[in-house]
Amino acid sequence: MIKKFDKKDEESGSGSNPFQHLEKSAVLQEARIFNETPINPRRCLHILTKIIYLLNQGEHFGTMEATEAFFAMTRLFQSNDQTLRRMCYLTIKEMANISEDVIIVTSSLTKDMTGKEDVYRGPAIRALCRITDTTMLQAIERYMKQAIVDKVPSVSSSALVSSLHMVKMSYDVVKRWVNEAQEAASSDNIMVQYHALGLLYHLRKNDRLAVSKMLNKFTKSGLKSPFAYCMLIRIASKLLEETEAGHDSPLFDFIESCLRNKHEMVVYEAASAIVHMPNCTARELAPAVSVLQLFCSSPKAALRYAAVRTLNKVAMKHPSAVTACNLDLENLITDSNRSIATLAITTLLKTGSESSVDRLMKQISSFVSEISDEFKVVVVQAISALCQKYPRKHSVMMNFLSNMLRDDGGFEYKRAIVDCIISIIEENPESKETGLAHLCEFIEDCEHTVLATKILHLLGKEGPRTPSPSKYIRFIFNRVVLESEAVRAAAVSALAKFGAQNDDLLPSVLVLMQRCMMDSDDEVRDRATFYMNVLQQKQKALNAAYIFNGENTHCAPSLNLRALVCVDISGPIQEVRLCLSVSSVPLANTPITEQKTEFAPVATSKLPEKPGPTRQDIYQEQLAAIPEFQGLGSLFKTSEAVQLTEAETEYVVRCVKHTFARHMVFQFDCTNTLNDQLLQKVMVQMEPSEAYEVLHYVPAANLPYSQPGSCYSLVRLPEDDPTAVSCTFSCTLKYLVKDCDPNTGEPDDDGYDDEYVLEDLEVTVADHIQKVLKPNFAAAWDEVGGDFEKEETFALASVRTLDEAVGNIISFLGMQPCERSDKVPENKNSHILFLAGVFRGGHDVLVRSRLALADGVTMQVTVRSSDETVVDIILASVG
Repeated sequence: MIKKFDKKDEESGSGSNPFQHLEKSAVLQEARIFNETPINPRRCLHILTKIIYLLNQGEHFGTMEATEAFFAMTRLFQSNDQTLRRMCYLTIKEMANISEDVIIVTSSLTKDMTGKEDVYRGPAIRALCRITDTTMLQAIERYMKQAIVDKVPSVSSSALVSSLHMVKMSYDVVKRWVNEAQEAASSDNIMVQYHALGLLYHLRKNDRLAVSKMLNKFTKSGLKSPFAYCMLIRIASKLLEETEAGHDSPLFDFIESCLRNKHEMVVYEAASAIVHMPNCTARELAPAVSVLQLFCSSPKAALRYAAVRTLNKVAMKHPSAVTACNLDLENLITDSNRSIATLAITTLLKTGSESSVDRLMKQISSFVSEISDEFKVVVVQAISALCQKYPRKHSVMMNFLSNMLRDDGGFEYKRAIVDCIISIIEENPESKETGLAHLCEFIEDCEHTVLATKILHLLGKEGPRTPSPSKYIRFIFNRVVLESEAVRAAAVSALAKFGAQNDDLLPSVLVLMQRCMMDSDDEVRDRATFYMNVLQQKQKALNAAYIFNGENTHCAPSLNLRALVCVDISGPIQEVRLCLSVSSVPLANTPITEQKTEFAPVATSKLPEKPGPTRQDIYQEQLAAIPEFQGLGSLFKTSEAVQLTEAETEYVVRCVKHTFARHMVFQFDCTNTLNDQLLQKVMVQMEPSEAYEVLHYVPAANLPYSQPGSCYSLVRLPEDDPTAVSCTFSCTLKYLVKDCDPNTGEPDDDGYDDEYVLEDLEVTVADHIQKVLKPNFAAAWDEVGGDFEKEETFALASVRTLDEAVGNIISFLGMQPCERSDKVPENKNSHILFLAGVFRGGHDVLVRSRLALADGVTMQVTVRSSDETVVDIILASVG
């Protein structure tokens, strides 16, 4: 008697997998019974099941093992048991790639394929096509053509699907079966019609005109198969995207007409296709959204899930288009399927009004503990987006997020919440203290090192600027006492920032630093010792250089802090910088290189992998190899490439500008697109509009067809008028032309001089400034000092928004925005932009730009630098 397990028994594990402890050797030993006479179908069936199970579990069968088992299995064709025969077909397909001489069963499969037993014919076709190669395909071509138009649907479908698999192997042979596939496409069977359409499309998909004709034919004649309709919709959508046809196209009309199809899957496919089309307006989305709205109230859970999932995607780009569905979505919040409820609530968070936020938060809290972490992350991301939309509701969302932080969850879930709270703090200054308090509570029990160090970094950055910074000290020092080495090191860095920015807290911080100097970890001790020496000097410039904006000294493990703390830092700041070998603050997007000191290196385990060469390093090496450029010094900045010709012209030229201390090198990358010409002595003649002086040209010796080459121009920067940093060059490509044979590339002996006028090339102030990141702009501002500070006011008449003004200023000056000041809050009439950079020659330059929106934008620019000339250059270029 067979025992039947109910669902509860299966879940409790009493119905465990009977094959989980199989051993390959034992199964292969059992397979010997295939050779016994008479054949026992029941036992053989069980052994074949075991073999297929092992193969699907990834068990490796050697070629010899698989071949022996396969040959033994071929004897089972003598049995007429239907179940055993079909299991043989499955095993043949699974072992086709690992057994040798599988082709010996071809005659048996061909016999079954053409026999009278319909139950054998379809599976036999699939197995036969799995083992057939290109040499044998023509031998079965006649049988395949007959099978495609067979009256038995299972046989026809098997032949069509097998043909689709063989398209990759022998496209030309399968292409000859198009007429049969077209006949099958008119079948009354929905699967045959679907498979026939799939084969026809894959045979024609590389011919856009043929696909268009096929679509035109089937959209007019109509189809019975809903699966075929879904495929037609996908093909039409792809063709619309490739041809960039508008929504007036007949293909779009066809997709829209499918919204009225009687089959739900076709209606959903059409709606999904419309909402995923690029550049769709809210009006064009309306019919699809209406259909999805109806699906939201469907009794079928699959339809409800599909509808709300698609509406969720629509809400990301067109929240207003989904607003009409809000009532239906609210009804789904209490859906028994928690996946549907989660998607409904996140969609509402994207489309709901400010007045509905409180109600939505209460509804979320009722079920959020019941859903998986994956869906919780989706909810958190939706809350983050909603907080940006309605910043005044940050307190409600912050409380909800803090409750979620206390719940159990994995790393990704906790990280999403922490990132969300941090973004709220950065976007809403009034939420800073509340958010920091929640994060402080979280790190008391945080088991994730990455999150703890991230929060400590935020506390060090934002905590000292709060009205009561002392209340955060306890939470930070607790990390030094209780946590791992990495967290303790981050806590020491955070403590140093409190001491550097708050004189009242400095004595307490120094006491705590002394305790940290006795830590068991060398990294923690080194940081504490270094910061202790810096803080004791009580110099703002030192604090700014090595605590606030000196991320390279306390975050990069490659630095030898033992060496740094041995240096006397009581002298002037300039001397200290020289001693520490960190005078060059790492530039934006530039990897920090290993420090070379005369002291013993840090333990090998502390050193990171050596970073690869940057783009600028590669250019520096290339330029240094050219004799004319060897005395220019180190390369200061390399610009992005500028196109000086259209892409379709006979000569393609682009320029890369390399800036040095007193010179600029212009690298012209040229490509000759004419196959009947060879260019020689290629150079770009430059005529400057300002006091720039062209010193030397380095031509490209040869420029064959389609082989890029480079020529160079060396220009001296003006010394008499250092503020003249901007210049426009008129450029002309000059070369010697030799006609050549397009086939062999052999040039004529004689040539003639020719030239080609290029676009003008501009040098702007951005080409002289390298970006540098200042995490604490106020400290950097104090560090530079007000000795060389100037201020002017300008009117940006042609600019209409603050966003546009900020983008233009950053692009024009080529400096790094600091403290997220490049993000302009919504509905604001004023904004402050902080920019930092290093001017050619190594001079720090900071810009504070106050922007006010009136009839245009008014801009008050304040510039500070370590060199007065740099200040004049910035203001002159802006004016």
